[in-house]
Amino acid sequence: MNTRNFVIIAHIDHGKSTLADRFLELTGTVSPHKMKAQYLDQLELERERGITIKMAPVKMRYKGIVLNLIDTPGHSDFSYEVSRALKAVEGAILLVDATQGIQAQTLANLERARAEGLVIIGALNKVDLNPPGQEELTRELAELLGTDPDEIYRVSGKTGEGVPELLDAVIQKVPPPREDKPPSALIFSSLYDDHKGVIAFVRIFGGKFRAGESSKLLAFNHSFKIKEVGYFAPEITASGELVPGDIGYIATGIKDPDAIRIGDTIGPLTGGLALPGFEVPSPVVFVSLYPAESDDYDDLKMALRKLRLKDSSFSMAADNSEVLGRGFQCGFLGRLHFEIIVQRLEREFSLKVVNSFPSVAYRVNLRSGEWSTVERPRDFPEDYLVAEEPVTRLTILTPLKYLGSILGLKDHFRMGGIKTETRGDHALISTVLPLAELILDFDDKLKSVSQGFASFSYKFAGYEPAELKRMDILVAGEAVPGLSRIVHKNELESEGRKMAERLK
Repeated sequence: MNTRNFVIIAHIDHGKSTLADRFLELTGTVSPHKMKAQYLDQLELERERGITIKMAPVKMRYKGIVLNLIDTPGHSDFSYEVSRALKAVEGAILLVDATQGIQAQTLANLERARAEGLVIIGALNKVDLNPPGQEELTRELAELLGTDPDEIYRVSGKTGEGVPELLDAVIQKVPPPREDKPPSALIFSSLYDDHKGVIAFVRIFGGKFRAGESSKLLAFNHSFKIKEVGYFAPEITASGELVPGDIGYIATGIKDPDAIRIGDTIGPLTGGLALPGFEVPSPVVFVSLYPAESDDYDDLKMALRKLRLKDSSFSMAADNSEVLGRGFQCGFLGRLHFEIIVQRLEREFSLKVVNSFPSVAYRVNLRSGEWSTVERPRDFPEDYLVAEEPVTRLTILTPLKYLGSILGLKDHFRMGGIKTETRGDHALISTVLPLAELILDFDDKLKSVSQGFASFSYKFAGYEPAELKRMDILVAGEAVPGLSRIVHKNELESEGRKMAERLK
C-alpha cells in the first residue's frame, strides 16, 4: 500500500509545527502564497502562545506516496492528545531541539510511542543555529533509541535543511498500514458543525466508508447515515470514500455533542467489531465555572458541550453556588488545560466566566466507614477517619549545576521518594509529588531555581494518606465557597496568610 501514517512528537517548543510547515511546502500541499508560519495551528491561542494545543492531521502526497501526518502537542497537560494520535499511526518522528537537548517530555513521548509498537525516527532540529555539542547530542539520542548515530537526522524546520532526507526516511522506514481488519474506523478526535453535525476524525482500519451509507457507533450502539467523508488537505476536503489506511473524517449528522466518544469505533450496522479504544482520561484538576452574567448559563452549557467534542478529556457537571448561582463543576488534565478552556470560552463563544480556586479530587474515609470522593473543597468534611490525596510520579531533567537548588524544593512541595540518576552533564530526578502541589506554582518555582533549564513530565500515581484540612475564607464574616481550599495541616497558617494578602 502506498500510504504512510506518522506523527511528530517532541517536548514543547522543539519545533514540531515549524517542521510540519516544511513538509507542507516540500509536498506542495499548501501553495506558497497561502503558506504561513505554524500553518496547522489553527487556534488563535496556539499562535499567540507558540504552542500546539490540539492535534492536527493532514494528507500529503510525495513521490507517489500518500503521507498522513498528525502534528501533536508538546505540553504534558495535553499528553492525552498525543496518546490518541499514536493509536492512529505506524510511525513517529521524535524531534529534539539541538539547542535544548533531550527533555523530560521527550522521554515521556518516547515511552508512549514504544508502548504502541511504532517505528521511531530520531531527528535533531534547529541545526541551522550551529549549537555546540551536536555530535554528543546525536550520540545521546541514538543511544536512547538503540540505533546508530548515522540514523539520526539533522534538520532545520526554519530553513528546510535536511527535511527531504527526513521525509524519505519516513517512506523507507515506516511500514504501510495493514488491511486485515473488518470494517472499522477508530475515532481519535472530533468537532461540531451546525450543518453536518458531529464530524469524527478517524483512522480507517478496515472496510470502506461512503456518504449515504448507514453505520453505527459500536460503543453506544447508535446508528446514523453518513453525510460526508473526506480528508484534511489541511482544510476539510470531501472525497468519494475512505479506504483502509486512510486518516480522514466522517460527518455523522448527529446533533447531540455527547453522542460521540473519542476511542469509539464506527462500523457496520451488524457484525461490527470494536477496535481497542483509548483509555478514558481521568481529570485531575477541578474548577467550578460560573457565567459572569447569569443569563448566559444556557450559552455556557452549550459552549462547554461543543468544546468537549474536540476535547473529551475534560468533564462537566451541573453545579450551584448560593453566591455565584448556577454553573458547572469541570475537571481538567492540568492547570494549563483549564486556562486554555477558559480562554477559548472567551475567544470562541464571547463568554466571560468566574471560576473557583483549582482543586484536586480527594478520597475520605468517613466516620460511618464509607469512602467518599471529594472534588469540591466546600464538600470536604471536618471530621473523618482517613484522608488520601492524589500523587504524581514526577520526572525532572536538569543540568547538574541546578540539582542542589531543585532538591532544595523538597520540603516546600512535600516531595518524597527522591531518586537521582546522572546522564552526562544532566541529572534525572524521580520523585513522588502531591498533585495539589504540582498544579499551584511548581512549574514557576522549578523554572526560577533552574533559570528555565529544567523540564519535567508527570503521570498519576494513585493516592496516599495525608493530614488534610479545609481552609475557609471569610468575607464580612461569611465563608465564600469558591475561595475554600484543602491544604496540609502544616500549611494552614502560611496558606491562609497568603490568601488574605491576595484579597487585600
